[in-house]
Amino acid sequence: MRYYLIAGEASGDLHAANLIRALAQLDGSAVFKGWGGEQMEAAGVELVKHYRDLAYMGFFQVITHLPAIKKNFDFCEKDLLSFRPDILILIDYPGFNLRMAKYAAKHGIRVFYYISPQLWAWRSARVQILKKYVEHTFVILPFEKDFFARFQYTVDFVGHPLLDVISMEKTMVSRDEFLKTHDLPDRPVIALLPGSRKMEIQKMLQQMIRVIPRFPEYQFVIAGAPAIPPAFYSNIIEDQKIPVLFNVTYTLLKHSEAALVTSGTATLETALIRTPQVVCYKGDAFSYFIARRIVHVKYISLVNLILDEPLVKELIQSDLNLDNLTTELKNILGDGPVRSKIIQGYNDLLEKLGGAGASIRAASLMIQYLNK
Repeated sequence: MRYYLIAGEASGDLHAANLIRALAQLDGSAVFKGWGGEQMEAAGVELVKHYRDLAYMGFFQVITHLPAIKKNFDFCEKDLLSFRPDILILIDYPGFNLRMAKYAAKHGIRVFYYISPQLWAWRSARVQILKKYVEHTFVILPFEKDFFARFQYTVDFVGHPLLDVISMEKTMVSRDEFLKTHDLPDRPVIALLPGSRKMEIQKMLQQMIRVIPRFPEYQFVIAGAPAIPPAFYSNIIEDQKIPVLFNVTYTLLKHSEAALVTSGTATLETALIRTPQVVCYKGDAFSYFIARRIVHVKYISLVNLILDEPLVKELIQSDLNLDNLTTELKNILGDGPVRSKIIQGYNDLLEKLGGAGASIRAASLMIQYLNK
């Protein structure tokens, strides 16, 4: 079969790549084309456009880039019709993908959605678009099935694909080898995960590195996003000697005492590796003003959302300041009660997410539905 996939960010690229491998395992004649990143390309996709060209954050930035966004839509529509896949598989990225679902369905192309948009957080009316144009939706969070059921829309819960990825932790290198390989001194590590897009990295990393002088006994290490050049980080940290490591984020987290993490998929990754964390978020004032009025969730981190309780501290907007960062980071270092509570909560999180195997479960269901 011919598969066309669209992922618009780093996490979507990762999960789409694992899905592609599972589909290829079940369909020996599979041909893949799509939008994504290096991981999808390595899995066998003919890459049409890289997600770094699609990453517009905030309402103001989207408005100012409308001509480029429209150009991407037009190009994708033409490429989709030219390729004529048996199935279009959309991975998250709702602003772009919901429009493509509508376009594909109207042109007789079947549509599946893997890792559904977070419509439970905002714009729940968009469920009607899924019902009308998407043949099957595969969700990865345990509460999403009940959410969609309220709209009389049946979805498949396949489990979270991060459980498959994190299982690689078993083969990670030892702490000594990790430090030696990256020429790091034998001192406790605190990981900084400032995000995957240039705009958020610029804003979040500037906040995170301010706390470094207050923890002289620790070394801070930045997890670099794969699509971002090292020079971009150098321009932010300037003459400060802060290591930036690429493609070893899970190993870095495993050997870190704690982490400062920008809100997003990384908060869940950090939890599954069982590293205590402080969740950080700071957007431009206009975007945050709008978001406060349209987003309807109690928490911003996936960890707290899934558990439905404030297990990890969230520092948002004005709360993300030097004093609060210092206090909350101190709370999760050492052997205090806050750290112990977080680690116990991570055990509960793992139970709620179910077992590994999301990618192969999703691929099996997709093949089953396609063959009907």
